[in-house]
Amino acid sequence: MRLLMLGGTEFVGRAVTEAALARGWQVTVFHRGRHEAPPGAAVLHGDRTAPEGLAALRTGEWDAVVDTWSWAPSAVRDTARLLAGRAGRYVYVSSGSVYAFPRAAGLGEEAPLVPGAPDAGEVAYAEDKRGGELAVTEAFGAGRSVLARAGLLLGPYENIGRLPWWLNRIARGGPVLAPGPHGLPIQYLDVRDLADWLLHAVGAGLSGPYNLVSRSGHATMGSLLEACAAVTGSAAELRWTAPEDVLAAGIEPWTELPVWVPPGTEYHDTLHRTGVEKAYAAGLRCRPVAETVAGTWDWLRSVGGRAPQRPDRPPVGLSPEKEAKALGAAGS
Repeated sequence: MRLLMLGGTEFVGRAVTEAALARGWQVTVFHRGRHEAPPGAAVLHGDRTAPEGLAALRTGEWDAVVDTWSWAPSAVRDTARLLAGRAGRYVYVSSGSVYAFPRAAGLGEEAPLVPGAPDAGEVAYAEDKRGGELAVTEAFGAGRSVLARAGLLLGPYENIGRLPWWLNRIARGGPVLAPGPHGLPIQYLDVRDLADWLLHAVGAGLSGPYNLVSRSGHATMGSLLEACAAVTGSAAELRWTAPEDVLAAGIEPWTELPVWVPPGTEYHDTLHRTGVEKAYAAGLRCRPVAETVAGTWDWLRSVGGRAPQRPDRPPVGLSPEKEAKALGAAGS
């Protein structure tokens, strides 16, 4: 298989590139040159936001394209139009954010969508991703387009900082504010499992939209944080704290305590109770949470314990001062 990876040097793109190379595929990585592509990939340089930025893609043929673009849909439009006659299938890594908020628990791909326009400039993340979907479908047709609506992604190369923050915090030891309840079901997808499914979709000739995230309850907050403690060898004390006490301390779910949102809320229904049976029926497989945590910890140590940070995303995590204050209040 000949794969054109648009990006291919960070997080999702890097995982896809490495997985394709491991399968013996011929991989061409098109990127801006800010990071090294994985060894074994051919490299083309260009900036999709610049005039003539797609010049390097004017020639060449591929069996499939994988695109992770998250900004102006017009960049996806221009790329897809350019490649429509020279690539067999276009796989666009979209997001569950394309669904209108709030999303009722258990809804699958039939859930209502946000508006989007393929010709738009950068608007907002959800609308940008939806516009990208429409741009791909317009250029390649529904039968040659895969819209991979990814949920929360964790694993090696993560450049948002969610799981790396938990690993580093627990490795530091001491009492750790663990947001409860212990058995709160969460949904996420290991980026390596996403990569495997995307390549499977190409080989199987799949098309259309798919929600790509584990089943709700594949892991819990308890199993996630306990796996962090186990893999780091930390003597940290996980202090399970009731959701109402976490919120009373003024702590922001999801951002200050990554992954966690309180149960019984529309945020939890939207983020951790998505319908995913279509993707499972189409070959999605999710490794155990312990493997995701261990793989991320191995990678994190290999880069000196400090994960890269996307410049367009704010840092995540709870300050030590705020955590100590919340723990003191919960224990009083």
